[in-house]
Amino acid sequence: MLTLGVKALADSSRDKRNRSRRAGSTDTIEVFPEQVRGLLLEYSPNDDGDPDAGEIVWTWVPYAENDGRGKDRPVLVVARQSADRVYAVKLTSKQKPGRDDRLGIGSGPWDASGRPSWVDTDQLYSVHRDGMRREAAAIDLDRFTRVAMVLQKAYGWRTR
Repeated sequence: MLTLGVKALADSSRDKRNRSRRAGSTDTIEVFPEQVRGLLLEYSPNDDGDPDAGEIVWTWVPYAENDGRGKDRPVLVVARQSADRVYAVKLTSKQKPGRDDRLGIGSGPWDASGRPSWVDTDQLYSVHRDGMRREAAAIDLDRFTRVAMVLQKAYGWRTR
């Protein structure tokens, strides 16, 4: 059985792709995953209205251009960043052949159309609990473990 906890140290002046973020903002921010050090991935879903690791939540995700545009989309919470923020990877319903940065997790109640989903493992987001629109579902431990292992291999993050 995989038991997971969290601790992350990141240089906030370097890891935010959205450099214009206001202090104290509840915006979802894309961060450079390779600059997040010491992350201990966790599985701790709890149907309490707060984003917890192992849960898929909906939030406004900025586009890579950082021009103010974005999309309301599901993300999988993988670890706690602070009391108010979590780290998450985005989900997509579009499979892109030849890309090895996407991991299929199948379908679930987070997608009203029942489409299969892929986790985009090369993009990491910092999500504030007040920037989360809603909890959608918790994935099972087996699916979370597969995602955690890919992230561990790519970035050296730990599981226990």
